[in-house]
Amino acid sequence: MKTSRVSRSLALASLLLSLAVPAAWGEVSLPPLFSSHAVLQKAPRVPVWGKASAGERITVTLGTASASATAGADGKWSASLDLAQSGPGPFDLVVKGTNTLTVSDVVVGEVWLASGQSNMEWVAYNTTGAKEEMAQSANPQVRQFLVRKNTSPTPLDDMQGEWKVAGPSTTGGFTATGYFFAKSVQQALGRPVGLLNSSWGGTNVEGWTSADGVARLPALKESTAKYGAEEQSFPVRIKEFATVFSDWTAKTGREDKKALSSTDVLGAASTVAWQPVTLPATAGAGLPANGGVVWLRRTVNVPAGSAGLQQSLDVGRIDGFFTIYFNGEKVSEVTPATGLPRPGAFYVKGDLIKAGDNTLALRIYHPAAMPAVVDGQPFRFIYRPISGEWQAHVEQEFPALAADARSTLPPTPVRPMNRQDIGGYLYNGMIHPMIPYGIRGVIWYQGESNGWRAAQYREFFPNLITDWRARWGMSDLPFYFCQLANFGGKSSEFKENSTAELREAQSLALKLPNTGQAVLIDVGEADDIHPRNKRDVGARLARIALANTYGRKDITFSGPVYQAQRIEGERIRIAFTQANGGLVAKELPATYAPRSTVDRTLPLEKYSAGSDLQGFAICGADRKWVWAQAKIDGDKVVVWSSAVKSPIAVRYGWASNPTCNLYNGAGLPASPFRTDDFPLSTLANKY
Repeated sequence: MKTSRVSRSLALASLLLSLAVPAAWGEVSLPPLFSSHAVLQKAPRVPVWGKASAGERITVTLGTASASATAGADGKWSASLDLAQSGPGPFDLVVKGTNTLTVSDVVVGEVWLASGQSNMEWVAYNTTGAKEEMAQSANPQVRQFLVRKNTSPTPLDDMQGEWKVAGPSTTGGFTATGYFFAKSVQQALGRPVGLLNSSWGGTNVEGWTSADGVARLPALKESTAKYGAEEQSFPVRIKEFATVFSDWTAKTGREDKKALSSTDVLGAASTVAWQPVTLPATAGAGLPANGGVVWLRRTVNVPAGSAGLQQSLDVGRIDGFFTIYFNGEKVSEVTPATGLPRPGAFYVKGDLIKAGDNTLALRIYHPAAMPAVVDGQPFRFIYRPISGEWQAHVEQEFPALAADARSTLPPTPVRPMNRQDIGGYLYNGMIHPMIPYGIRGVIWYQGESNGWRAAQYREFFPNLITDWRARWGMSDLPFYFCQLANFGGKSSEFKENSTAELREAQSLALKLPNTGQAVLIDVGEADDIHPRNKRDVGARLARIALANTYGRKDITFSGPVYQAQRIEGERIRIAFTQANGGLVAKELPATYAPRSTVDRTLPLEKYSAGSDLQGFAICGADRKWVWAQAKIDGDKVVVWSSAVKSPIAVRYGWASNPTCNLYNGAGLPASPFRTDDFPLSTLANKY
């Protein structure tokens, strides 16, 4: 018994000591970037890092390369491997401390960061010829690490993601642009290519910029601080509003009674009465003029090629709180507890979308005015208008509101900017945790979300490039980007265009060294902002990388680029660089398909009848633009119009979806341009 008491006393003392004193060691760990199937950059200094106990000695080995490090007081350690002479592998990455980690199937080759918005995020499964491509895509030398979406107001050290090897069951989930880029580079070099896919649809350039980059530009710094403060304070503000609003509706008898469910109204057995209504609506449209609840529905037709794919839905400007239903399923909801949304698209998941007729429905509640869709914002589905005749069912109707009650109606807070659009938030969550992973360069496809602020993009985009180079400590880091593809309806009217201005802003970034631009003015689709032809997109980016990063001087990587103009009486002569193989007027078809997934064609109207080249416009001192005649004359293009006797400037491809056909002998299109410096239409639009 005495021995037992002593043993228990010693055990208790040992337990108390273990609780009072920090552990003397901890297991070595690695971030997800260093996991099975990883690709490491073939370079003399390749960082490998992780966590361990403070002061713990770590050894890292890959093939014949080895390095060591000691964990700091914060438990972080970093070692640098010399892989400049390494073969491709595969190898085991072995990390030894108090424990040993073995990461299998690690290869050494070329690593590229693929980032941007939806056209970079767009997966290979949804591209032209995907079925055939996926079936033959097995290639252990092409791999992707997909970064899980995340935002943060402060830089994060950790992120989630996973490496995948290209193959029939995996390639469909790769970034399509990145996949075709990697495939081309891998075939040309004969070494592994890894993609770090950190992309997020609908995002702007500001969100991808670090706090240091944001701070460099006063306008960006000020706006970011404002949006960040709004985002941080919104939970308190909306909670306060919801309480006051609930009290007001109870006092005035204008609560949302929610007498009918979506099944009651939209279900197959529904017997509610419907009446025709025209949307967007104004007073006298047959809707409850003084407030209430109304259901609205209409049929939308979906082409077979668009079924099963996520699609955009712009619901215009809605007066009231609302719920969106697609084929009876809730898509999104705006309530007093969420606040009013900023203008922008909602998205309908692909599994809700079927070929043929689908039912789109809205339930709108407004306590003090007519619940309706009104003019002021785009009202469309899959980029096609959905205005016109709808059906309406009034669930609840309120009497006129007394003036004193109206005066106390609390204003509904507008939701803060999406977290992913606030300066630095995307960088903090999806880029910073990867640094300083060894990469060869960056491929970038983004800009659609900044289109309406094209003038600011002239400053913000080069700032991002400089910022990322600084963060990686590589002032010459290759940065190759996609110019926005053609998109939107064709028009014979010449007018100022924000998309054209955004393309120009992208081109201006070429002033930075080690940059390159893939011109996509011929791969887009009128009715889809996401071109399905990502094969040419990736291949054009690969041309730039192979020529400029890997020294393949036999590869033409750019179409004609505007150099200078010379006025010759009634004509203007344009000179170009990158006219490899000579200038070419590519033959235009008689028709075009506005959407590749739909079997429908439209006549292709030419701007200038009888002209070899299309897409050129000219103006005089009055700045009135007219479509021009243009022809190739040796290594120049001559532009003129009988309507402009004293021309001063030329523009080419200056439209969202221009008809233009200037190429070089390598089959690459000329970049849209202008020779003037007239004020931009987007100058007043700010972040």
